[in-house]
Amino acid sequence: MDSLLLKSLILTHKERFLRKQELIDREVLINFENEINSREVIFISGIRRSGKSSLLSLIAKLLLETNKIERENILFINFEDERFINFGVEDFEKLYQLYQELENPKGKLYLFFDEIQNVVGWERWINRLYEFEDVKIFLTGSNASLVSSLTSTSLTGRNRQIELSTFSFKEFLLLKGVKISQHDLLLPDKISVIKREFEKYIRIGGFPEVIKNNDVTLSGQYFKDIIYRDVVSNYNIRNVKELRELSLYLITNSGTIFSYELLRKTIQSKNATTIKNYLNILQDVFLFYSLSKYDYSIKKQIYNPDKYYVSDLGFYHALGFKFSENLGKILENIVFEQLIRKKKELFYWKSKKGKEVDFVVRDGIKLVEAYQVTYSLNLETREREIGSLIEASKELGIMNLTILTYEQEEDIEIENVKVSVIPIWKWLLN
Repeated sequence: MDSLLLKSLILTHKERFLRKQELIDREVLINFENEINSREVIFISGIRRSGKSSLLSLIAKLLLETNKIERENILFINFEDERFINFGVEDFEKLYQLYQELENPKGKLYLFFDEIQNVVGWERWINRLYEFEDVKIFLTGSNASLVSSLTSTSLTGRNRQIELSTFSFKEFLLLKGVKISQHDLLLPDKISVIKREFEKYIRIGGFPEVIKNNDVTLSGQYFKDIIYRDVVSNYNIRNVKELRELSLYLITNSGTIFSYELLRKTIQSKNATTIKNYLNILQDVFLFYSLSKYDYSIKKQIYNPDKYYVSDLGFYHALGFKFSENLGKILENIVFEQLIRKKKELFYWKSKKGKEVDFVVRDGIKLVEAYQVTYSLNLETREREIGSLIEASKELGIMNLTILTYEQEEDIEIENVKVSVIPIWKWLLN
């Protein structure tokens, strides 16, 4: 690349990067000091438009204000800028030298590279910097398998990975200017505000710009960008119609158990292997997550069909699906998203008698929690939801049992087993 253009990009990208104001603190930054002080490369992955660039800005702000580093010691480049279209791995060294000429930094350098996967071969240069320079490196990327494969080769044992999702409900409230303390959860007026905001949250999801603009149609544009820019162009997909139909079907049926063969028949694809490949790719770009069935037998666990959840409910509503049609599944998707944010190891479970539990949580080798999600506990659902959890307690030894509802709250004790019923909005804030 031309040196003058590179110099201009170095200065303008950094100026815009450090000028960002009114950013919402993300929960992944809690106790982040260890990551900052470690030598390893920090790799932040996640779906596009989830706020990875803003998270880098928050880290830079932390370095400037808390660690008192000099501005000159920061370099930021966003490789999504189309002016980097001709940037190759051979240009990295020129970029690094021009930065040092322009800024003349002293001491340890802090390098931020956004969407670095756009440069083929980036990992070799990052590895050399790590080996021979006094630097701390922060990277972002929007492709899970690319990050995993590259960092497991050149950067084995030299990186820490952080997955960033869209905004949690707590972060949503902060962006809306609603500050909540634990005492507020006992005040009727405050509870009314929280519940109104929760209804908005389940209608528009957690993409930062969607929340700021209260415009869920932006999620529709993000969906197109993911399909065409992250999937079709990067994976050379020929049958775009088939891929899109699969994605839309999974969004409308989030939380449903699917076999490859069932999905193949649904979208009239030629073979199940194609479906399997599509699903792997859609998970790589963080559009969907899969959930396996829990089984003591690892072999059975692998061969059982999975459930699939969409990564943000904004997609559900932006693509024209009605809010009231399947509220129970929408709430289940929200709970799944939050459990993923908390880094829980999740499964769904079915008993020998056919009773199903939405989520069981494993910690090490032990199952420690079980969750059922339902809009309400009424005459129709009460026996089923409680019975499934009791069955899980007996068969799996799980004692921490929870039913999450839209607004009901109570404690239930049956057969010496306790079940907590909690409103989802309250559970999300605790």
